[in-house]
Amino acid sequence: MNIQVKRQRPSKGDYYLGIAKAVAERSTCLRRRYGAVIVKDDEIVGTGYNGAPRGTINCCDSGVCTREALNIPKGERYELCLAVHAEQNALLSVSRKDCIGATMYIVGIENDGSYANPRPCLICSKMIMNSGMSYVVGIDACGIKYIEAVENLNIQGEK
Repeated sequence: MNIQVKRQRPSKGDYYLGIAKAVAERSTCLRRRYGAVIVKDDEIVGTGYNGAPRGTINCCDSGVCTREALNIPKGERYELCLAVHAEQNALLSVSRKDCIGATMYIVGIENDGSYANPRPCLICSKMIMNSGMSYVVGIDACGIKYIEAVENLNIQGEK
């Protein structure tokens, strides 16, 4: 007897967003976890998550988030945060030639498990623009896929 089972494969975009979500689980941030995956020609060329710089104490290990302790709203006073953003860490692991024409997939996870805003902050937006990347893809708080051409990124700095 021949039994056929149909299963639905995730789209390439959903596949890479799933990997970005898994990368976010490595985050050392107490406030929210982000993962970023850079894909060029259907190949992952870089990944990054938000966390303290190498050689420093991770917030998840110290139990202290300065911005949280000071009640600083989302998107404000990044200079008080020890963490390097996921987008920045992903870009640090890739050469510019591997970024030209690539797509960055970003997933953010709030402490309650819901999706956080995937749009890059001002500094990350400028870095992504300079990298030569073509698109940024993420999942927003409603679970809806967000796709933005890099030249249309908001460099007014909201996250």
